[in-house]
This record gives sequence, C-alpha cells and structure tokens, in this order.
Amino acid sequence: YNRRPGGIYPTRCSVAKKKKPAFRTKALGRSLSVSMAGLRAGGALAMDSAVSKVIGRSEDDPQSEFARREAQRFAAELGRLKGTYVKIGQMLALFGEHFLPPVLVDALRDLSDQTEPLHWDALESFVRDSLGERFSELEVDPEAIAAASLAQVHLAKIRATGEWICIKVQYPGLADMIDSDFDAVVKMLVLARWVKSGRDLDSWMESLRSHLHNEIDYGREAALTEEMAALVAGLNPDGVHYHVPVLHRQYCTGNILAMEFIEGYPVTDPAVTSLSQERRNDLASAMLELFFYELYDWGLLQTDPNFGNYLLRLDDRRKREADDELALLDFGSVLDCSDEFLHHLRHTIAASQQQDVPRIVDGLIGLGCLQPDASEEGRQMFADFCLHLLEPLRPVDELPAEYLNEQGEYCWGRSRLMKRAGKQAAASVASRHFTAPSRDFALIARKLTGVFNFIEVLDAQFNACEMIEAHVAAWQERERIGKTR
Repeated sequence: YNRRPGGIYPTRCSVAKKKKPAFRTKALGRSLSVSMAGLRAGGALAMDSAVSKVIGRSEDDPQSEFARREAQRFAAELGRLKGTYVKIGQMLALFGEHFLPPVLVDALRDLSDQTEPLHWDALESFVRDSLGERFSELEVDPEAIAAASLAQVHLAKIRATGEWICIKVQYPGLADMIDSDFDAVVKMLVLARWVKSGRDLDSWMESLRSHLHNEIDYGREAALTEEMAALVAGLNPDGVHYHVPVLHRQYCTGNILAMEFIEGYPVTDPAVTSLSQERRNDLASAMLELFFYELYDWGLLQTDPNFGNYLLRLDDRRKREADDELALLDFGSVLDCSDEFLHHLRHTIAASQQQDVPRIVDGLIGLGCLQPDASEEGRQMFADFCLHLLEPLRPVDELPAEYLNEQGEYCWGRSRLMKRAGKQAAASVASRHFTAPSRDFALIARKLTGVFNFIEVLDAQFNACEMIEAHVAAWQERERIGKTR
C-alpha cells in the first residue's frame, strides 16, 4: 500500500537471498509450542507470587525479573509461530488487563504486527491455486511490501494494461487453525493458572474468536470495502477528502483481496508532521469526523485504528492550505453494531457532552459495562472515565485552560490525554468496583483511543465541540422524525 524505497514500482534484484521460513501450520506442533512456553511462564508467575508472600513484598511492587523474562519469552514464542497466535496475543494485550497478570499484558504489548514476510516460494502455489487461470494475467512482485500477522501484501502488474495493483494474500490454512489455536490459548491460560475458567472468560474468548473469524472473511471485507467506498463518496467535506481503494473483483477470492495501489504517507512520516499547522488541523479533523460519521450516520465502525490502515495523499507540501486526502485501507475489523448497542453508545456520548452522570450511567448499563446493581462508587468511576476520555469534545469554556493555545483552541499533543486516560483506566481496573466491559465497548474504546493518538501525532490544535454537536443534533432529529411516523 505504501511507497517503496526508490519509487512506486517494484524492482528486481539478482542477488541470491536466504529463504525465509515457511508458515508453520501443523496444529499439534503449534499447540505444543505455545503450551510449553505458556506453562513455563505460568510457573514463573506462580513462583514469583509464592516468593512475594514469603518475603512480604507488596502486591503493588513490580513482579520479579524472572517472571518478566518468562512472560517475554512466551510473547516471543507467539511471534515465532505467526498467524493467529500473533493476533490472539495482540487481542489479549488490548483487552487482557481485565483478567491477566500485568507482567504478561506488558510482554504481549511488545508483540508487533509487523512480522517477517513469508518467502514467495511458500506462497506462489497457494496464490496460483486460488486464482486459477487468472494467475497468468498478473506479474507478481515476489518481494512483499507489507506483512502482518494474518496476511502479507504484494504488488502485481496486470499484464494486459500495465497497471500495478496490490494483492493481500491470507496465510495458507488460517481458517482451519483459528479454532484449534484459540482452544490451545484458553487451555494454556487455565493450566498456567493465569486465569480462572468461568462464564466471563468463556464469553470474552468467544467474542475474540468471532472477531478473528470476521477478520479473515475476505468476502465480508470486500463487501464492506465497497460499502464504505460508496458512503465516503457521498460526502463533500471542506479541505480533506476521503478515499477507499477500488477493488479489482476479478482477482479477489476467498483468501486474496486485490485492490488499487495507492501511494501516500503514513501519519508518522516527517513529510506529514512538517506540514503547516492548518493542514495538520484539517487532517486531524477529518479523522475525528470520520469516527462520528461511522457512529452517528452509518452504524459501521472500523475498530482497528492501526496507523498502517491509513495513508495520507498530500497536495503540494509547500502550501499552507491544500486539498489533501485521507485514504482508508483496511475493513477487516469493521464492527457491524446492533441497533440497541448503537442506541446506548450514541446516548452515552451525548450525555457526556452534557456531563449528565445519571444518563451516562444508564448508557453504560445498556452497553453492558455496568451491572444494574453496581455500587455508587462503581457508577461514578465509569462515568468519570467517560468524561475524562471525551474531554476534547467539550465546549471551549469547559476545556482545561492549560491545554489551550492563545486562540482558545485545544492542543491535542500538549494535553497528553491518552497518557492521562491510561493511568485512570489502570486505576479503575485495580478497583474492586471494576466490571469488565463488553467486547464491543472495548473495541469502540480502542478505536477512539487510536483516533485520538492519530490526532496527537499530528500535534493538531482545534476544538471539536461544534463537530460532535452537529452530528448529535442531526441524529436526534432523525430519531424525532422516526418516532412521529
């Protein structure tokens, strides 16, 4: 998807290269590897807990270097096995703080999605079989331009036209391994005594299993890509426009997605961060407004805010104001929310704008984040977190003065909002009043956190109150009209 060093198009090199290891697909071997590493790390954590009791170490103290090292070794084993194990580890890092030891969650957070790509020799016959006769119509560059836990991306030239496209190739056998890998991880978590089996754990793991099945359903992703393309095409924003890559349906299969090749910059590129303040503000505003369109207008939320899922197509970088474009690349993690879930989520955000704690609590109960019989302390704790996370959306006279510039605009980078919210979330998890949120709410919180991080990287300075209030007002009007019919 991204620019390649030296230009847009692939180059061939005659230098012999060492083959990268093939994808390990034997379920028994993969399960045994993760179980052994898990039990070893679990034993280290159990020993660390026992030693803590003997020496009287406080539960607030960091766990021993021995336990930390074994947890890191376990995370490294997941990375070595690639595929679904990497994705499961990343999901546990995001949501495992609700039920896993902190030392393990910290280790899993280092599990990168940027993995070593498979050698083309390990994929070529798989791609050839998947495409059939259509394979001969393409000239595929054997060097991957991107690789992640579930797939890797290659450039391919359509021989008849000379057009370069991208093909995202799912690793062979993933669909058959998801369930066995999930079962292996759950068994390991229980055997290593990291978690206690029960309905809460079962519910969470089943939700993650379902989410991962969606991520490798390329038929679903292709349909959502085209749906989102139609939705953004109906927008006419000022300044920054949205773009979804065009699918090449004739080369799409159950395990290959073929789409338009887009040249652009990631948000972290110096070419982006050196743009004028006005252009960075516009790009950041476009990212935030996209979230509100997804939530209040479309009911389809892309829940993976990885920076690699977005590219910025820039006008002349010397301009102070320009026509830039935000390209949206991946729709494997789109959450198709139920009407009930959307109702409660929209109400919770609207109530937070009014700082109406009772309505916030009602919304959180509807979202499954609070039990109806939750204590007053628990209710206030969750409401405070929502108010804190949505701080940038408040009216200007309610924003913290220390985070405003001379024009009264909120400085997203200076605010360190995500760092402050992270500390508050960690304190909440440690509270006896904490209740693990539903998977869908956790995914939405993850998305909003990613959006805010994107804006912080741009060091944007703007107020978002009018934007969110316009979306809320339009939604409430639609609700009113609907009820009167």
